[in-house]
Amino acid sequence: MKVCMLAYSFYESDMRILRYAKSLRERGDTVDVIALRRSGAPAFEVIDGVNVYRVQGRERNERGALKYAARIMRFMAVSFFALTARYFDKAYDVIHVHSVPDVLVFAAIVPKIFGARVILDIHDILPEFFASKFGVPKQSLKYRAMLLAERASAWFSDHVIIANDLWQPRLVNRSVEKDQCTTIINYPDDELFFPRDVVTDPNKFRITYPGTLNAHQGVDVAVHAMALLKAEMPELEFHIYGEGPSKPSLMVLSESLGLGGVVIFHDFLPCDQIADIMALSDVAVVPKKASSDFGNEAMSTKIMEFMAIGVPVIASRTRVDTFYHDASRVRFFTSEDPRDLAVAIRQLRHDPELRKLLAQNALAYMRSNGWAQKQKIYLQLIDNLSSPAGLVSKEAGVTS
Repeated sequence: MKVCMLAYSFYESDMRILRYAKSLRERGDTVDVIALRRSGAPAFEVIDGVNVYRVQGRERNERGALKYAARIMRFMAVSFFALTARYFDKAYDVIHVHSVPDVLVFAAIVPKIFGARVILDIHDILPEFFASKFGVPKQSLKYRAMLLAERASAWFSDHVIIANDLWQPRLVNRSVEKDQCTTIINYPDDELFFPRDVVTDPNKFRITYPGTLNAHQGVDVAVHAMALLKAEMPELEFHIYGEGPSKPSLMVLSESLGLGGVVIFHDFLPCDQIADIMALSDVAVVPKKASSDFGNEAMSTKIMEFMAIGVPVIASRTRVDTFYHDASRVRFFTSEDPRDLAVAIRQLRHDPELRKLLAQNALAYMRSNGWAQKQKIYLQLIDNLSSPAGLVSKEAGVTS
């Protein structure tokens, strides 16, 4: 089997794409990836047997819709030529395109004409993502254009993967045929996210947030909570690992609240390195904003990654995270309420038995809900799509 993945993201830090590619390679398939290039990374690299072609640079600092759209359109053009050239050399069976944007699937038009099957993998539903990122109202022409693009992209694709169970009925209602889609959530890689034997500093209480720094992630709420706790908890440290348009304002906020030495910012780290850093945490915090339609429904993979490592999680009470998790394994707080977050942090700081119970329950859950158990859904989908009939069986279409 020959599979090419196309994504407007950094391959080395996108766990979903890494996990798919790894599963395919482990069973002997040929896997190429066309993706973005981080500063200092080579244009071509073989990573664990996967051929990675980095065709365009990117900084995660888009502050306007036009700049964001311009970079994506440029990537579409570059990836169209890169994919077309490689298709005639390798004759891919399946082109797996990762959104956002949905319209990136049209870069695969030439391979599709010549018989390749195309998957659209909707990591984030674009109309809601666009509205959240740039403050675009749902009544606007731009939002309606995103809906039209979503429908056209789904129509063009042979199958659609949807990132969580809340979005599946919505997309079926507006863009995708029910028998043309499969829900596969972003499960952690069992070989990267697992319990470590680590010794934490008893004189510190370390809280960690790793991930993209966008407004809907609510990291500013966590910063305000640290300000409420710093006087009573001098041992407190909040480590933020990541990049994104909100990072400069978060650094300014931290400084204005006098949180030097409490809130500590770090650069991006690849997945294999960030897993080791996460394991050093006493507690993880995932403070998404429920007032954002996108933040309220976009599943946080960080929660499951910390659960798989054995770190107790404090998370805001959003629709999607309460759909998948309960209070037996996650300590929820009221979204966008730094005082309630401070209460949760204080409770876990002074109750090590509760921290231990949450971590144990979470690990038990992950043993039956990790990628090792779920990857067969994806592999069967690939096999059925690339069969002569190109039909997806009902079994392969089972949701996660």
